[in-house]
Amino acid sequence: MIRLLQAALLMTALPAMAMANDLVVFAASSLKPALDPVAQAWQTETGHRVVVSYGGSSALAKQIVQGAPADLFLSAAVNWMDAVDQAGLLQPGTRVDLWGNALSIIAHDPTIIPFAMEPGTDLAAIVGAEKLAMALVDAVPVGQYGKEALIRLGQWDSVAPQVVQTQDASATLALVASGEAAFGIVYATDAKAAEATGQAIEISRFPADSHTPIIYPGAVVAGSDGPEAVAFLTFLQRPSASAVFLGQGFVVLSQ
Repeated sequence: MIRLLQAALLMTALPAMAMANDLVVFAASSLKPALDPVAQAWQTETGHRVVVSYGGSSALAKQIVQGAPADLFLSAAVNWMDAVDQAGLLQPGTRVDLWGNALSIIAHDPTIIPFAMEPGTDLAAIVGAEKLAMALVDAVPVGQYGKEALIRLGQWDSVAPQVVQTQDASATLALVASGEAAFGIVYATDAKAAEATGQAIEISRFPADSHTPIIYPGAVVAGSDGPEAVAFLTFLQRPSASAVFLGQGFVVLSQ
């Protein structure tokens, strides 16, 4: 009964009142700038409606394990896809690594001078008394990558008191865009989108070897009915879709 109630509550949280025939995609929030236009292209081509529920990969994975009615899961980290897989909730043979990303520091003030993020950098001095927004550092992938990078670069202990944790990368960006946090750690794709809209500027990028490789795996969720989920996952790997993701700053891993 509790499991059924949880699933019912999760169903009410799906956007745009998903109907029985809709393709429901649970996707990391950082994918939104690229995934939205690709999903629209799919709808135009096939006539099948896609309903995307965006959020932190950790929360989405937990919802799927609790019975949320997703057809496809697009995670921002391998470990959360592993969690769903270990629960026996992925269709065998559908999992694929789709995209890669990088990690950036953004700032609200456009006059901040960019700098190289490396072991000798004193990030705490740069942040000063201001706040550094990060997604949940023990749960959400971008927050986990960020904390890992700061630890490897010897920066975490000094900057941790200024860290404000948020629900996901989108919430981090919103805090920086509003000025409630002067700095934030987000994906490079988020930084690019923020600069394009004038919400924030990228002031530094973490070395690739300072954190676990940022990989976005995708897979069809067990119990998904019909061929649409597999077809959409294949569509995401088409050159036309890959061009959209490349344009947003992602690295394409599978075509």
